[in-house]
Amino acid sequence: MLGAGVFGTAIGGIVAANGFDVDYYDPIKESERLADVINSAEAVVLCVPSSVASHLLPHIPSDRLLIVATKGFISTRPFERFKHWEVISGPGFADDIKAGKKVHFTLTSREITKYFKSPRVNFDYTDDKLGILLCGALKNVYAMIMGVLGESPRSQSWQNLIDAFESEIKSLLYANLARPETFDLYCGLEDLKLTAGPGSRNYEFGLNYLKNHCFATTQTVEGVETIHRIKRGDFIIPDDARLLKSFLVGAAEWI
Repeated sequence: MLGAGVFGTAIGGIVAANGFDVDYYDPIKESERLADVINSAEAVVLCVPSSVASHLLPHIPSDRLLIVATKGFISTRPFERFKHWEVISGPGFADDIKAGKKVHFTLTSREITKYFKSPRVNFDYTDDKLGILLCGALKNVYAMIMGVLGESPRSQSWQNLIDAFESEIKSLLYANLARPETFDLYCGLEDLKLTAGPGSRNYEFGLNYLKNHCFATTQTVEGVETIHRIKRGDFIIPDDARLLKSFLVGAAEWI
């Protein structure tokens, strides 16, 4: 497990419960052990912030099974040198996973189900790797937008925005050559609903701006990194993605 934070250890706990030996690597605390951890592993689960993942990927052998649990990537390019790579994504806070609450994941291969199966986990599947990555990245940005707008979950206006976000994200998937229907899986709409409310760093980040007119945090906020990638990458934003376009203009001061 590349990542020994709350999410990495939560996912690792499920893997360990399935009888696999799990070795954690913390890139913040360690610097010398990475090669040893990777070389002895049959699979590597990437569970660090996307900004950190970009520095670790070059050190992972291309013939190792890579399972991407990190959200924030808007392209498959960082993973194309790997002979076998898959993605796991879906709604579920780390504390909920550790508490044994029911969670849902979308996987890009049934083969990797063996690592994550549990009576408290439901799965669905897609081979749309780009789509699942985009869903995981974009829902964080839209959660920030929800926070900036100050909407409380489950209100009618919150639901109306969720509907609008769904339409925009599907349009973004289509424009960037992913499948819009991937958003209908656990990795899409259900993950967006969870993230667009209290308990989500991205939602709280946007809410902090609404209350204090300040974009500031000491925590990792994946939506921020995603916005940077959108601004500097070859990413198509169609005309009907009006909420995203408006947010990017308003966020120009801190990008």
